[in-house]
Amino acid sequence: MHTHTTLALRPIADTICVAPQLTPEAMAEAARIGFKSVVNNRPDFEHGPDQPTSAAIEAAAKAAGLQYRHLPVDGGYQSPEQIAAMARLLGELPQPLLMFCRSGARSTRLYQHAIAL
Repeated sequence: MHTHTTLALRPIADTICVAPQLTPEAMAEAARIGFKSVVNNRPDFEHGPDQPTSAAIEAAAKAAGLQYRHLPVDGGYQSPEQIAAMARLLGELPQPLLMFCRSGARSTRLYQHAIAL
């Protein structure tokens, strides 16, 4: 992957990064720097109407040639079902993979739980 980017990326594994809230406009840049897939872990409208919707981000991701999945999880709790779903996504989505939520913290926790299964 290219390292020059305006996205606030934090690597958590060889081919996986997390980021705070991404916009539809960020999808083209994510594709340009080498990502193949994006997982949005943030519920729609969690922070009000200013937050871009999953549908808007998904449309931009697909236009940029990225695989996109919406797996919304709560900030304080990820259920066993959600963790299992993330583990499945890790197995099926092409990498490098970019995961995001509000700050990147819940995506990181979800990933750590998923790889521990």
